Amino acid sequence: MVFATGNEGKMKEIRMIMGDVCEEILSMKEAGVRIDIEENGASYEENAMIKARAAAAHVNDVVLADDSGLEIDYLNGEPGIYSARYMGEDTPYSVKNAELLRRMEGVPEEKRTARFVCAIAAVFPDGREAAVRAAVEGRIGYEEKGSNGFGYDPIFYVPELGKTTAELSEEEKNQISHRGKALRLMKEKFFRAEGFQEKGEAL
Repeated sequence: MVFATGNEGKMKEIRMIMGDVCEEILSMKEAGVRIDIEENGASYEENAMIKARAAAAHVNDVVLADDSGLEIDYLNGEPGIYSARYMGEDTPYSVKNAELLRRMEGVPEEKRTARFVCAIAAVFPDGREAAVRAAVEGRIGYEEKGSNGFGYDPIFYVPELGKTTAELSEEEKNQISHRGKALRLMKEKFFRAEGFQEKGEAL
């Protein structure tokens, strides 16, 4: 299986969640796929599928790709599908997080609602395609907290757990995260249905 990303944080999550259906899960770089992909879709699903199709053209394996984002209700859903490109792709997330916190200054708790959204797309070697979406609800915190996550994790607070997603252990995060939910949904809807019950089978 190839996952169309170069993000090591994502690859770690993916291997933990999908490891029971596929023993070898490679990033694009590890699979020898070195291409620039323009994510110009109008939705998370479209962007995920663009990436999956682009990588699938270079390998003969199952290819997965994701597109995810942070939606802040008070900011009309920003940064949304532009989360990775918000303030520029090369801008450190510490700077992006600081800017979002600045824009949320003075906003009361009940209006700080937000969610992480993730779409996972799959392209199979026989040409079949599938996509799923999942989300986790939370709120924007008042400062960065935690060092276990990446991206916007330090400012995304989950009230039920009393922590930001950057304060969660890997196991805790995988249980509640948008990407974890989407990967499990993809696994149950498509990979289990195909009979990929144990490591090494069929994949």
